[in-house]
Amino acid sequence: MNNDTKIIGNKYKIIKEIGAGTFGTIYEGINIRTNEKVAIKTELIEDEFKLLRYESTIYKLLADTSGIPKIKWFGKDDTNYYMVIDLLGNSLQTLIDMKGTLSLKTVLQIGVNILTILMNIHDKGFIHRDIKPENFLLSIDNPKKLYLIDFGLSKPYIINNKHIEITCKNRFIGTMNFASINCHFFYEQSRRDDLESLAYILIYFYLGHLEWMKSEEEEEEEISNMDDENDWIKNKKLDIINNENIPRIIMDFYKYARSLEFNETPDYKIYIKTFIEKLEEMCRN
Repeated sequence: MNNDTKIIGNKYKIIKEIGAGTFGTIYEGINIRTNEKVAIKTELIEDEFKLLRYESTIYKLLADTSGIPKIKWFGKDDTNYYMVIDLLGNSLQTLIDMKGTLSLKTVLQIGVNILTILMNIHDKGFIHRDIKPENFLLSIDNPKKLYLIDFGLSKPYIINNKHIEITCKNRFIGTMNFASINCHFFYEQSRRDDLESLAYILIYFYLGHLEWMKSEEEEEEEISNMDDENDWIKNKKLDIINNENIPRIIMDFYKYARSLEFNETPDYKIYIKTFIEKLEEMCRN
């Protein structure tokens, strides 16, 4: 892609690549009329998955939701689809890569932020289905403000005013390291699964690792049997309840997420309150 001349939508100029994933590439761009910096996500039109148009629709439906970047434009040319959204900063994964572990105070602050975002999107009738550190980005202007991105796997859990039914899928959906145990059994996801993924994030940030995470060397090895890996990770997650290094406040949240019924509305506010009260107690001591 020729970044010097590439103008999309008659006003967005692509500057440089800032990220790449399975389903597309993300660039930093600029609005040539206002000089506002933006993020531009691209997807090849010939790509069989066609997730970007769907994702742009989700962003539009979540417009004005706190913690969700604003979509500015969606369109295409002869080769690509393009989605333009707010430009954000580093991901929480970048933060943990730099620091190794985070203090309980910082972990709980992140927990309050993410729980609030999940409450907001769930209130709008959507589940994310791929909650992981890479999908939470820091605001460039306010380093304490978090945004959730990447809604390609998101879906409504309320259809025609009814909660979706629990079913068994024929494939794994999400990211194995942070997916709920129910995902490993291929069950349909609901609000509880987003919360369980958050619990794994909080554990990961506090401990600096998860027992089922592989090293870079192991990741490079060819996986001979995905079913074996799925079962291995699932069993490791089932055993996490015995990990005495996890702070009680995080373990209690994990147990709560695991206890939720498929169509149960989580009590987000009680855990936001619990985390905030613990933070206040830590500040007093």
